[in-house]
Amino acid sequence: MTHHAFITGGGTGIGLATARLLAATGAKLTLVGRNGARVQEAAKEFENAQGIACDVADEASVTNAFAKARERFGPVDILINNAGITPSAPLHNMELALWNEVLAINLTGAFLCSRAALADMYAGKWGRIVNVASVAGLKGGPYISAYCASKHGMIGMTRALAHEAAKRGVTVNAICPGYVDTEIITRAAETISSKTKLNEDEARAMLHAGNPQGRFITADEVASAIAWLCTDGAAATNGAAIPMSGGEI
Repeated sequence: MTHHAFITGGGTGIGLATARLLAATGAKLTLVGRNGARVQEAAKEFENAQGIACDVADEASVTNAFAKARERFGPVDILINNAGITPSAPLHNMELALWNEVLAINLTGAFLCSRAALADMYAGKWGRIVNVASVAGLKGGPYISAYCASKHGMIGMTRALAHEAAKRGVTVNAICPGYVDTEIITRAAETISSKTKLNEDEARAMLHAGNPQGRFITADEVASAIAWLCTDGAAATNGAAIPMSGGEI
């Protein structure tokens, strides 16, 4: 059976690494992201893939992206909710606009895409939804209250939907990585270095200090776990929130 995977945030990092593994299994790919040029360029790497500009926080944009996905490759039976943002600010002076933006992209976006995909999955009696959450969805941390709230919410939605879909051939799981070595980490290290006496290597070491393995998680490691959850062999794994943080949690 040839699957059709819809991957949000599919142009870089975890999304692109996951696309590569799913493509190797023969899956057709729809890669979406706010930067249409980036996902379209990423799609050129694969034989059966397309890139579509999509703001996952916008209902009409999600509806349009799924329509284009189905038009090209048919029903969607794998959904990877990977799009997300990670701004930080102390709660006492956080603007409501920032709070709303984080929740809209990280949580409402996953809701809108899951809702759009479920009709196809229920009709086909098979589906896989993997939500890319975070260890921040399993614990707290300073200056990331909006991000923590969004990821705790994503895990809650994962567990609830897993129960709804359990008897319809659909599994719903969450992956909870620690710091992943992507562009976001590079930018974070640059920001820390510019505001402290640390150089960028020292800033990076500070960021991964909470990982007992003393390192960042790689996008390929996260993608491997996601790809496994999309297999028939993972059918009994449902409603899980799987930490990938070197033992941090």
